[in-house]
Amino acid sequence: MKSFAFILFFLSAFAFTASASQVVTYNWDGTSDTVLYVYGNGNASIATDTVHTAPQSLRFEEDPIGGTPQACIAWIRDLSDGDEVTASFWVYDTTPQGDNPKGRIWGHWNDNTNPDSVTTYNGSASGNTTYSTEGWSQLENTWTVSGGHTGLVIEARIYSSTGANILWFDDLSITAPDGASFVLPNTQTPLQRNSWGAIKTSF
Repeated sequence: MKSFAFILFFLSAFAFTASASQVVTYNWDGTSDTVLYVYGNGNASIATDTVHTAPQSLRFEEDPIGGTPQACIAWIRDLSDGDEVTASFWVYDTTPQGDNPKGRIWGHWNDNTNPDSVTTYNGSASGNTTYSTEGWSQLENTWTVSGGHTGLVIEARIYSSTGANILWFDDLSITAPDGASFVLPNTQTPLQRNSWGAIKTSF
């Protein structure tokens, strides 16, 4: 009976270890660092006037308006097929539902083994079909790694039209397997601009 109980304990402990995860948060407080890099006509800066959790947030402006600017705000590395990554952040917009600008959470794969190669692009990872609403709203998505990918970049997207063209982002939270590693804005050059064409020619 003792042996059987020990086996059950061992199997339970193993299952817990195998499914263990870690949570990493980032809220742009106490830093001048904004994003890992920007794709498109986006301008990232630190804001203090519109925040979800004081004293600072990320201000992302589409200027000039055109395309879908993307602020790449986190890179999760050392992933394997079957791993799940969940990310969420809060978005503030000033327009009613149906009017732009709106925010969205999205992702793309970056399988580069060099932690400085934040701009590598290995295909879209898609994201949530939900857009931000007027005021503060939280957007979240879960990605399941497949196809041999080993890295995922989280994007904060802005969709604008004539008129308002600014969103604010705050309180990023990422849940990933214990073995994963993270590259966040405070571990990289604050702002790098790249086009997908430039990114794709880097590998």
